[in-house]
Amino acid sequence: MKHRRKGRKFGRIRAQRTALMRTMLGSLIIHGRIVTTEAKAKELKSRIDRIITKAKRGKKQGDQQYVLVRKIQKDIPLVAVRALIKDLDRFADRESGYTRVVKIAPRSSDCAKMALIEFV
Repeated sequence: MKHRRKGRKFGRIRAQRTALMRTMLGSLIIHGRIVTTEAKAKELKSRIDRIITKAKRGKKQGDQQYVLVRKIQKDIPLVAVRALIKDLDRFADRESGYTRVVKIAPRSSDCAKMALIEFV
């Protein structure tokens, strides 16, 4: 049974899942929107919301730039951290729900459910 088990495995081992999420989070922050499978988009939504909230809270507390980078860097690449800190004012008026997941047509090769994830 799958009681009290969080997250999806995506048919990968832990290191591969971590690398997948890290690169997808970085791509989402840098590009603003990405097209991926529905399951990956849903998993990505919860993670990016936590990262943005952590960054906003750190900025509100008056953390130094490097302290804020250290708090977030374990989750996303450094290039994405810099881009996120630069665009943090964009999320100032929202408390949560920074992204939206829009379902799109299935992928033609294997009919996988696809979704577009973007910042609101």
